[in-house]
Amino acid sequence: MKRSIEDRIKIDLDRKMVLLSGPRQVGKTTLSRALYPDNSEYFNMDNVEHRLLIQKQAWRRDCDLVIFDELHKIRKWKNWIKGIYDTEGARPRLLVTGSSRLDIYRKGGDSLAGRFYSYRLHPFSVAEVKGHYKADTALEHIMRLGGFPEPFLKGSDVYAKRWRRSHVDRILREDLLDIAAVRSLKGMETLVELLRNSVGSTISYESLSRDLQVSPNTVKLWIGILESLYIIFVVTPYHRNIARSLIKQPKIYFYDTGLVKEDEGARLENAVACALLKRLHFLEDTAGEKCALHYVRDKKKREADFLTLRDGKTEWLVETKLADTETVSLKHFYEFFPKETKPILLVKNLKRELFLDGIHVKKAGNWLEGLEA
Repeated sequence: MKRSIEDRIKIDLDRKMVLLSGPRQVGKTTLSRALYPDNSEYFNMDNVEHRLLIQKQAWRRDCDLVIFDELHKIRKWKNWIKGIYDTEGARPRLLVTGSSRLDIYRKGGDSLAGRFYSYRLHPFSVAEVKGHYKADTALEHIMRLGGFPEPFLKGSDVYAKRWRRSHVDRILREDLLDIAAVRSLKGMETLVELLRNSVGSTISYESLSRDLQVSPNTVKLWIGILESLYIIFVVTPYHRNIARSLIKQPKIYFYDTGLVKEDEGARLENAVACALLKRLHFLEDTAGEKCALHYVRDKKKREADFLTLRDGKTEWLVETKLADTETVSLKHFYEFFPKETKPILLVKNLKRELFLDGIHVKKAGNWLEGLEA
């Protein structure tokens, strides 16, 4: 199945090198090898033979594309690839893929400045599988099986559970050790389990620290690591003062919706969060916009699930529900935002779409299908 960012990457490869990051097993290698399937070179740093060829710079110069997978495992990889690019230019085209560790190392310096475009590959969304699955079916699949290609396409609950168990275990036991010296692997595993049961609710670092018997600062560190590994992403409350929003209680969502506890409402909210973040990352990666995803909450603890921002301007105020069409919360909040901010109530089980009190009530699957990224 063709990925939504494939054509964009191909265009940018003609201009600069491309860095492609994303969760493990999200389809980065498959996408990369599909760009020039008949004339590309592929090297994986986990392969001993490939590493030797890389050290000798022995790839063909007449190919259309050279793919370096997990290149960060080479010491000072940024300086190395910079030297290749500066010496040989944009031919053959260069594509560097890897997990979130690419982001970590890329942010550590500016040696590649001006030489690359970066993309983040997300799991399937309802919009991305349009034409292959009906909207409601795609949403059900994502809520039940998650959006990662392998379990999504298999369509089996048992297969998805088996895949998911080995997937998370491999990330925590292999990738985690590559980026951080975490002494308590069991503590990290317990934190993931606690977060699975907290989707849709604000989290307290102090409460989690008591459950895990570590300090609140350690909890913050572990959550940052899980985020850097593309297991979770953090959504902070909206505040015009960014610093104040960061210190308030966040919400946590999983890139793999199938990891969320067996709660249909929480899984719907997580699926919508993934789709919104995917679109915002797409706008950042392809159009250079500065985007953000927040939630809204007041002192009386009234909430709206999501608020999207593009270049500092509020765009959509979104609430998710399984069947209820009650709009009181949205109506309360949207009056405080500019008129351009559109309030949207997404209802999974909706017979007909409505317009109530200035609020668009949409069938969740249909709206997500139109959310191109």
